[in-house]
Amino acid sequence: MEKRSVDLVVMSDLHLGTYGCHATEIVNYLKSISPSILVLNGDIIDGWQFSKRYFPVSHMQVIKEIMNLLSKGTRVIYITGNHDEMMRRYSDISIGNFQLTDKVVIELDGKMTWIFHGDVFDATTKGSAKLLAKLGGHGYDLLILLNRFINACLKLFGREKMSLSKKVKNGVKKAVSWIGNFEQTAAELAIGKKYDYVICGHIHQPQKRVIETKEGKVVYMNSGDWIENLTSLEYQNKEWKIFHYAEKDFAIQSESERILQKRRPKLDVVTDEVSFFLNSLSLQV
Repeated sequence: MEKRSVDLVVMSDLHLGTYGCHATEIVNYLKSISPSILVLNGDIIDGWQFSKRYFPVSHMQVIKEIMNLLSKGTRVIYITGNHDEMMRRYSDISIGNFQLTDKVVIELDGKMTWIFHGDVFDATTKGSAKLLAKLGGHGYDLLILLNRFINACLKLFGREKMSLSKKVKNGVKKAVSWIGNFEQTAAELAIGKKYDYVICGHIHQPQKRVIETKEGKVVYMNSGDWIENLTSLEYQNKEWKIFHYAEKDFAIQSESERILQKRRPKLDVVTDEVSFFLNSLSLQV
């Protein structure tokens, strides 16, 4: 697959280190783009559920692809989220093309874009409620695993996939109301700061819409996630678009990767051969 040139890409909520993470799909997507700037908008590595027992090769491959983009000139901006909050103590450091921060404002063709994760609006990620949120995260992970099994069965019978977590969220009026309040709060703050765009992650709800108040209007966007929706935001030709990952578009690439993997030679690091001599072994009498 030929790489697409993109001015700016925003991804969030990859949740590397969890069973729900679609690492293979993330790798496929990263290999398909050549962005000038890549913004990782929080919850990239899931520190809440991180375990040394579960961080498979495919998850490491995601990090490798991000490093690969860095080496080829892409500027990578890592914005901290609540699940990777352990990195906030190192905020505002820059190393080459890499920057770690809590928020960023970018000027794009004369318009100001404010990007941050969004957990600052969520009281359930703070104080004593944080413990419940972490427990809920484990339950959510199990729900995703169950969902994958159900979808595998549906695929066998030629049926469309379904999302249990979306059905749960959409069925709870309180959750729907909370998402609306989240978006409104972010928009009102952005309008107050005179920004043209505001981009968040956190709520796993891809979105692009204009929100207007008495004080003005702003384009609110959310980059979604790579657990349920498999979405990102892309800025190209002075326009923002929501990218939705479609398996059929990457099927050929995935097959090529599988064939390449099979052809790779086995790694042989055991040898008795001496390749270099630093000192002569002969003794002079």
